[in-house]
Amino acid sequence: MTQLDTDVTPDLVKAVNRRFVTGVTVITTQVDDTPRGLAVNAFTSVSLEPPTIMVCVQKTSNTHDSLFRSSHLAVNILSVEQGDVAATFASKATDKFDGLDWTPGPHGSPLLARSSAVMEVEIRERLQANTHTVFVCRVRHADVTDIAPMVYSAGGFFDGGALQALV
Repeated sequence: MTQLDTDVTPDLVKAVNRRFVTGVTVITTQVDDTPRGLAVNAFTSVSLEPPTIMVCVQKTSNTHDSLFRSSHLAVNILSVEQGDVAATFASKATDKFDGLDWTPGPHGSPLLARSSAVMEVEIRERLQANTHTVFVCRVRHADVTDIAPMVYSAGGFFDGGALQALV
């Protein structure tokens, strides 16, 4: 079962990644009064003191340059009520905000209505990692709702509030 470095293909890495359950996030920003955003599953907490998170965005994304130029971005953790939002932001739609209910955060980043949780963060570092930029950010605003989060695994979306405890 063990694969050597030379045997590690993109398809094998994709198969491994499909075994990892992640939350579903939409990363948003606003540049020149234009809201921009994309679906991202490469998001994680880095530190609680100070509150720091990390987001990875592919450089070829239509939203990458806007994020790179921004001082702030928002992390919208999607809820079970936002299947439509997940589909829109995973697409190449020209205006992903058309008809979408959102409000600007304290620093102007779009916070999506019906999200399970949101945070607006200040971009502190932009690290280059091959095909992606890793944005290391300091949390400046956060809010949590009672709506269960959406989770993603093996190509499908699931109700994060219906998970069964093992212990």
